[in-house]
Amino acid sequence: QVELVESGGGLVKSGGSLRLSCAASTNIFGFLHMGWYRQAPGKERAMVARITPGSSTWFADSVQGRFTISRDNSKSMIYLQMNSLIPEDTAIYYCNAQDMRSSSDYWGQGTQVTVSS
Repeated sequence: QVELVESGGGLVKSGGSLRLSCAASTNIFGFLHMGWYRQAPGKERAMVARITPGSSTWFADSVQGRFTISRDNSKSMIYLQMNSLIPEDTAIYYCNAQDMRSSSDYWGQGTQVTVSS
């Protein structure tokens, strides 16, 4: 079982920065593919960034060059550094963990990010 808790959301002006954190309560963190998703009002949840156990990363085109994702296996944490934020980044951001060995999928409760123009 994997429990995920996000933090770091909030209200920021356009052009500003925020860093989201996700703490995972698990002893298998090193095996997990971790990611950040977001869901804006009236839209489907979509992947924003992903990091593999080996720290390979992937980003959605909409955030490429503005967001970075990182992980600290010693702390069972992942981070999403969001720079040059725009109002279109406003959404609830969810932390996700996937254990490919068991095809298990886990979600955090989400954290709200609001970017004002």
